[in-house]
Amino acid sequence: MSHRNARLTPIGRRIIIERVLAGRPVAHVAKEMGISRTCAHRWLSRYRTHGWDGLEDRSSRPKSCPHATPARVVSEVLAKREKHREGPAGLAIRCGTSARTVSRILARAGMPRLWDLDPVTGVRIRASRATGRRYERDAPGDMVHIDVKKLGRIPDGGGWRADPKQSARNHAAGHTKVGFDYVHVAVDDYTRLAYAEVLPDEKGPTCAGFLTRAAAAMAANGAPVKRVMTDNAFAYRLSRDFQDTLAALGAKHILIKPRHPWQNGKAERFNRTLQEGWAYRQPFTSNQARTNALQPWLNFYNNHRPHGSLGGKPPISRCNQPTD
Repeated sequence: MSHRNARLTPIGRRIIIERVLAGRPVAHVAKEMGISRTCAHRWLSRYRTHGWDGLEDRSSRPKSCPHATPARVVSEVLAKREKHREGPAGLAIRCGTSARTVSRILARAGMPRLWDLDPVTGVRIRASRATGRRYERDAPGDMVHIDVKKLGRIPDGGGWRADPKQSARNHAAGHTKVGFDYVHVAVDDYTRLAYAEVLPDEKGPTCAGFLTRAAAAMAANGAPVKRVMTDNAFAYRLSRDFQDTLAALGAKHILIKPRHPWQNGKAERFNRTLQEGWAYRQPFTSNQARTNALQPWLNFYNNHRPHGSLGGKPPISRCNQPTD
């Protein structure tokens, strides 16, 4: 196809040929059309060789590409993306190729991004937006992002997600409400090291206790907490317990701008990873079974899972290391 700044479209090329066939000099026609004589002669030659069909756009794709990724690798990448629902870093390890090659294969195939998919079924359910504005602190512990993710509790037996014979409507109408779990998360800005707990509520004392334990875990991995970023929830902004904990840690409290959750984006992004990798990765038959699976998954995330923002390395690789 013609690019948007092209002087000639197929119709313009036809006009050149028609005027030349009417007896006009090629140089005059080229000047009238605002193109060079070389360009006009090229289309005239194309017409004499192929007729009117020769004036249509041609593909610029080469006839052969000896360095193209083998079809076997392309098929393997697409198949494992469907099966495992992982990003380029994880698929690169599984398929023995580079993450950049995987990215190109997925883009060429028109594969949706992971966050556009239902985490259980893999069906595309949403459109999303992204931003190119990124930042990163200079050292472990310089900034810790904290947030709470509410998850519906799982009834004994697993509910309708574990029983395909039930529908979501039947589940809502035929079962009693089981309430929510509150998953408190803390993510270090520089290392992406994460800490999480399933707690019964998101009140001030609960948040304060979580911050104490999260800070101890971060410090044990070489990330002593200096700043804490949260949203404007009452438990963070007004709770005396939470403020006392910040004072005891000597940490500065940073609140995001109201109604701007993307400012706490690393915690928000980790919440999605948490859901995809743990909460909705498989149907659980009880709420306790899901809770028990959290810490093993966190160990995998911090110590083994390749992270796209860390060059395919796990968060632990940035802990206790010099920053220069």
